[in-house]
Amino acid sequence: MEWSKSYLDAILVPLGFMIWMGYHLWLWHKVRTQPLSTIIGTNARARKFWVAAIMKDDKKNILAVQTLRNTIMGSTLMATTSILMSSALAAVISSTYSIKKPLNDNVYGAHGEFMVALKYASLLLIFLFSFICHSLSIRFINQVNFLINCPADEDDTGIITPAYVAELLDRGLALNTIGNRIFYAALPLMLWIFGPVLVFLCNVTMVAVLYNLDVVLTPAEKGKSSGGDDDEISGHQCVSA
Repeated sequence: MEWSKSYLDAILVPLGFMIWMGYHLWLWHKVRTQPLSTIIGTNARARKFWVAAIMKDDKKNILAVQTLRNTIMGSTLMATTSILMSSALAAVISSTYSIKKPLNDNVYGAHGEFMVALKYASLLLIFLFSFICHSLSIRFINQVNFLINCPADEDDTGIITPAYVAELLDRGLALNTIGNRIFYAALPLMLWIFGPVLVFLCNVTMVAVLYNLDVVLTPAEKGKSSGGDDDEISGHQCVSA
């Protein structure tokens, strides 16, 4: 009887998150092997030139501080939101009242108290991991905020170099990105309260949306995608002539 109620949860929820994890593993491999084909790799390369230009020109110190301050404010907002959601979920889980099912039995999936508690506990872990990543991101970016205003060492044996500062900035923003992606994973878990079917559909939709946001088309790929249209336009122009 229990299997008849929870088989959708046991199949669709892990399958949806396997698709989610598979996409991010593919994205990580893409960033390592072809960084300029992704937004993450392109921005990482641009940040190296930005740090070198900032440390070379003393007149851009205010610009650097303002830019890093905006990044820290974004990470602080996400960290605060994550810890507030964790506190709210911890209060719900530790409540003396039994956790009731959110909807009636018409929703597919299991509705037992253990399954509902598992959903809330999974959300709690997701928000806690997101908070940790954003907190570490703030730590690295604060270090960059001080070091980017230091004059670069002239010799190669120096520690405060543009490459070192850019590496710290990459770590901070990488943790920021990981924290955001973990926070995004909380949306399917929230929909899990209403049934496992929505979890699978949400994961597939989010992967499709993130793919369009993460991947950068090269000029050759853009030419291939628009080549048919260009040929059709040139053909119409010849007929008109």
